[in-house]
Amino acid sequence: MIKRLVFGVAAGALALAPLSARADWYVNPEFNGASFGDDYLGGAINFDLGFEGSSGAYSYYVQGGPAWLMPNGADNEIEFAGKLGGAIQASENVSVYGELSAVTGDELSVGSKLGLKYSF
Repeated sequence: MIKRLVFGVAAGALALAPLSARADWYVNPEFNGASFGDDYLGGAINFDLGFEGSSGAYSYYVQGGPAWLMPNGADNEIEFAGKLGGAIQASENVSVYGELSAVTGDELSVGSKLGLKYSF
């Protein structure tokens, strides 16, 4: 289900690519680790292939690929992870951005991010 969703979003981004003033493919290997207090919970290494573009005040990206999950005290697993995000330049110094992310597994893990960036 999530794989179809991520691939559907990626296909949509590819369909919109010709409308972009700038569009690029990229590779984004990334390590994420987590701890709570003094306890190390584990980490994940993502091997993402992505696509980003922009047009005027708007920018977006779609990326995904295998994720090597390494929970502390449990067996390692290979799952699928993906992200979809973008930003809007609200003024010369202010942009608003957001991201949705997901990782498959026994249960689907979903995350979100929403923020404001002020440049000096």
